[in-house]
Amino acid sequence: MRGLVHVHSLAADPASLASYGVLTDDHGANWTLSWRGDGVAELRDAGGKPLADRTAAQALVNRRLYVSRDRLPEPDADEFYHSDLIGLEALEDGETAGRVVIVHDYGAGASLELDSGLVIPFTRACVPEIDFANRILTISRPAEVIGEAGQEPKRAKAHGGEA
Repeated sequence: MRGLVHVHSLAADPASLASYGVLTDDHGANWTLSWRGDGVAELRDAGGKPLADRTAAQALVNRRLYVSRDRLPEPDADEFYHSDLIGLEALEDGETAGRVVIVHDYGAGASLELDSGLVIPFTRACVPEIDFANRILTISRPAEVIGEAGQEPKRAKAHGGEA
């Protein structure tokens, strides 16, 4: 009603979202947000105008809002923002294995997907070293992923045949 929207914040403190200032959506538009109730917010465009009505609010359904990285607090030791990992070159035994293109996190632990198609669990055992200054991370795949020396990795059987 009246152009208000429901916002699902992924911030540790959802109320803090309003304090970050300008938010950018996944279409490149800039917005400011002020909370009006539990999960309900008023969005204002770059010109300071609020959404006019329900129709304008409906046009933003499933729109993602982003905070500029420089506005976020520094993460604690051994914590990382996904955006900091994207683009890092992955080295394995001194050789390039690819660059991080996506960080997946479905709740059971994060994994890094490289542009080579390789997916690595984001654990200390598989990613023992990260050098942000040089934009490099070191990976160490477990034997289950690379297979025994000279052998193909074992494949899981899928229902109806081999995967």
